[in-house]
Amino acid sequence: MANERASSIRIGKKEYELLLTTRATREIGEKFGGLDKVGTKLAEAKDASESLSLVVWLVVLLANQSILRSNLETGEKKPTLTEEEVEILTSPADLNSYADAILECLVRGTKRDVQGEEDPKK
Repeated sequence: MANERASSIRIGKKEYELLLTTRATREIGEKFGGLDKVGTKLAEAKDASESLSLVVWLVVLLANQSILRSNLETGEKKPTLTEEEVEILTSPADLNSYADAILECLVRGTKRDVQGEEDPKK
């Protein structure tokens, strides 16, 4: 994983980097009401179907951010993931571990590097 502000998952036989971008942050805010509400929404899903749908949506959104970023930087046109592909290539057990990777990605993506100024008296 090249980006320290991302997390990675395996879907089928391929490794994907989950990356939080400004675009993804906006879309998550529209769907969940903010990044801080993602964990609560996942935990409070009405049923397993809703929970699985939310995790799949987040996986697709965050994995596609790294694909789209790479496409912009390299000029390539790698295909993005679809929800259908993720559903076919995974099992519900996989999605449980993906929820942890999603939350890790969100935490890493919002990490702030704070540097204090040196005290001139020292």
